[in-house]
Amino acid sequence: GLLINGKPYAMTVTHPDETTEPADIIIMALKAHHLAEAVNDLHKLVGDQTTIISVMNGLDSEEIIGSVYGMEKVLYAIAIGIDAVRQENRITFTNPGRILFGEASNSELTPRVRRVGVALDQAGIAHETPADMIRTLWWKVMVNVGINQASAVMRAPYGVFQSSLEAQGLMKALMRELIALARCVGVNLDERDIEEWCRYLNTLSPQGETSMLQDIKAGRKTEVEILGGKVVELGLAHQVPTPVNETVIRIIRVLEQNEQR
Repeated sequence: GLLINGKPYAMTVTHPDETTEPADIIIMALKAHHLAEAVNDLHKLVGDQTTIISVMNGLDSEEIIGSVYGMEKVLYAIAIGIDAVRQENRITFTNPGRILFGEASNSELTPRVRRVGVALDQAGIAHETPADMIRTLWWKVMVNVGINQASAVMRAPYGVFQSSLEAQGLMKALMRELIALARCVGVNLDERDIEEWCRYLNTLSPQGETSMLQDIKAGRKTEVEILGGKVVELGLAHQVPTPVNETVIRIIRVLEQNEQR
């Protein structure tokens, strides 16, 4: 089971081969390097009325899931504002965050978006549906490219970024390279989006840690390939320099190798 803020929870776990009927809603919440295997576990869970949402990091999880089950079963989603720290089966947090989800465009809410919203309400999970979910997805990637990678190389919890201009400087430099690339593909991000994130940042527990920092400290593989790695890949494709992300990627890969020994 799990111990969350000191309270024990016994989770029901079912092997995918033992599933007897499709699920109404599937939430994908795992590391990017586990997605390919996990997608193949879902075949008995996906039916005609199933909706899949992914709260995973990066830009590609929805398309990977959709390539197997069809994009008509997939909604875009991000999780934001969570400051949880996990040590084995113990999880602590002060801010539960919220889920932003929907179709790529949400000028009108589709029936499946409404159904997921009702389910999240019943579960007590805060949520909203932005008008432009693709822009929201890129905004979250911008956040992770900045705070996750900077925190990993400096081993710094959120409190350091709340108080240190130097830490904020590295975070914002990483983000600005992603912003330049977003514009190349028609996604409108700018400095105001960085400032929006900084307002979120100041609401998080100073002792909270990003998932990438927790991975480094625990000797686990990080998601640097889908964050800084994606920035560098897009930079090469669009001939946009990405020197800050290139440098930070090298540092994170060294940290990964040293901690995993």
